[in-house]
Amino acid sequence: MAVREKTGREKAGRPTIMRMSVEQPLWRALAGYRVLTMLYAVGFFATAYDGFQRVWVAVAYYVVLVVWTLATLPWVANAASCTKRFLAADLTIALTGILLTPLADTHERIQSGGPTLPSIWTAGSVLAFAIKGGWRWAALASTLVAVVNLVERGTPARDTIHNVILVWVASIAIGYVVEVARASERILARALEIEAATRERERLARDIHDSVLQVLAMVQRRGAVLGGEAGELGRMAGEQEVALRALVSGGLAPESRESPYGEAVHAAGESEPDASDPVDLRTLLVPYATSTITLSEPGAPVPLARAAAKELAAAVGAALDNVRKHVGEDARAWILVEDEPTSVVVTVRDDGPGIPEGRLAQAEGEGRLGVAQSIRGRLRDLGGDAELISVPGQGTEVELTVPKNTRSARGKAERR
Repeated sequence: MAVREKTGREKAGRPTIMRMSVEQPLWRALAGYRVLTMLYAVGFFATAYDGFQRVWVAVAYYVVLVVWTLATLPWVANAASCTKRFLAADLTIALTGILLTPLADTHERIQSGGPTLPSIWTAGSVLAFAIKGGWRWAALASTLVAVVNLVERGTPARDTIHNVILVWVASIAIGYVVEVARASERILARALEIEAATRERERLARDIHDSVLQVLAMVQRRGAVLGGEAGELGRMAGEQEVALRALVSGGLAPESRESPYGEAVHAAGESEPDASDPVDLRTLLVPYATSTITLSEPGAPVPLARAAAKELAAAVGAALDNVRKHVGEDARAWILVEDEPTSVVVTVRDDGPGIPEGRLAQAEGEGRLGVAQSIRGRLRDLGGDAELISVPGQGTEVELTVPKNTRSARGKAERR
């Protein structure tokens, strides 16, 4: 049954989340089953009452059974109504009916495989346990029914064992299905919430991009031209533009917060995510954006295995460290993210003086391995490559390429 949840946000035009109760049909089926099996038990007694040795015992029990079944129908309407006290009382009535059978019926009919007083109504009590608490509760209830059935029969006859095993297996299977259904329902509800939140974020991002971000960018440009106090105002506007753009681009809070160097910071008590789980690369690169570093990214998520994304982000951080070290703290740099069909390409470009020819080989020979290890080494471990293009006087460009299906960085990322 679909339950429509409305909040104050819906009045503002935001999407409404529809939650589906996948177990509600089971409760309705259980209510119908209890009524039908109650009628079956009473009908069987009505056709064979003359064979009972103590009819009044059976009549008294069936009066209680009919009144209890009809009066407790609201209690099996949903999981909230079906309390533990109700379950205990319901199972007690079923077990009592089984134990009363030798007093009401003849010994010959019991030994020949005749039904107990509650008959198949007992299964309804066990199924209520299964739907309410899952397979463990079902196993407990069906075990109690099995023990009482064996006590009532006196000897473990074939038909008794057959019926006991049937109820035991069926109830545990239904309990397990209910647990799986509940887990699926939670996952579906979370997915719907994420989808609704993503749509809302995209709507806000469009509005902000069309208004606030453009105004801040214009103030930054005009302030840089005017200089003085206007220049300082422009610089502050640029910083606010970067912060706001990072907030808009970040979207939903990721499972773990990433530092600018790709290190995952987890909340207390949270387990380390699987290195092969996909993560949006953009969330790892957003912290790099500042008033002097421009991040250009696709409008859609750029999924990449978590380990590979962390190593790629760390390589980008190493490239930006080289820009700050060799060009200056105020150097302009640009990060471009491209989502190709089989790979992800991140380009880091600066407006510095470039790298003289042979300087990288000389630095590697002197033991300075920033580019060789921090950048090329990381990409090589991922099965990708790093290409460095530098022209003296025209800046430096580092192109980092990582295949999307890489798995090789799992162990390395997990050790970090």
